[in-house]
Amino acid sequence: MTTTILIVDDKSSVRKVVRDYLTEEGFQVVTAENGRDALYVARHEKPDLILLDIMMPEMGGYEFLRAFRKERNTPVILLTARLEESDKVLGLELGADDYVTKPFGMRELIARIRAVLRRAAPETAQPEVLRGGDLRLDLSAHTLLCGDRPIRLTPSEFELLAALMAAPGRAFSRLELLERLQGIAIEGVEHTVNTHIHNLRGKIEPDPSQPRYIEAVFGVGYRFRADP
Repeated sequence: MTTTILIVDDKSSVRKVVRDYLTEEGFQVVTAENGRDALYVARHEKPDLILLDIMMPEMGGYEFLRAFRKERNTPVILLTARLEESDKVLGLELGADDYVTKPFGMRELIARIRAVLRRAAPETAQPEVLRGGDLRLDLSAHTLLCGDRPIRLTPSEFELLAALMAAPGRAFSRLELLERLQGIAIEGVEHTVNTHIHNLRGKIEPDPSQPRYIEAVFGVGYRFRADP
């Protein structure tokens, strides 16, 4: 099912740029130019997430939040040019889930959107032990066995392997994997994932030059083989 995002900003240029980028990323997008219109759109379109400017005519972001939170708990990310801590705190106290300071990079915005959507998603039961080939990753004990041999992993290596093994066959981008390590990805440092994967392969692969478990996906990132 396509995720719908409502963009609320009084500047048409901002709405257009963000709408076009989100559409390219596969989201369905609806827009409103102030809080009053946003209430109407939100009630009819029922978006999965709202990007909300603070300073708008007719009804600003704070007023919208006060009214909207009486109706729904849809995740809200504030788009704010105001840097005062009190403004951010007020937004969070009124029910916002995160904020992005203008001007913002689109990759940062996408990372924050995905992080908030993950937190808002209903929790599903996860197996405590993940298995693949000779590997046995115990999430509760935080241990890894290859056959009967224990393998020591750093916290970052453990988190990466857990993410990959939980979805065998799925290709993860470096940015997605970096989000698992840092919560919110920082643009330009995706290469750190390559280093962690290199070290991880050295510990779990029988022959790191011909990986059995963690495959590189050209132009994308990495995946754990579905049939290692």
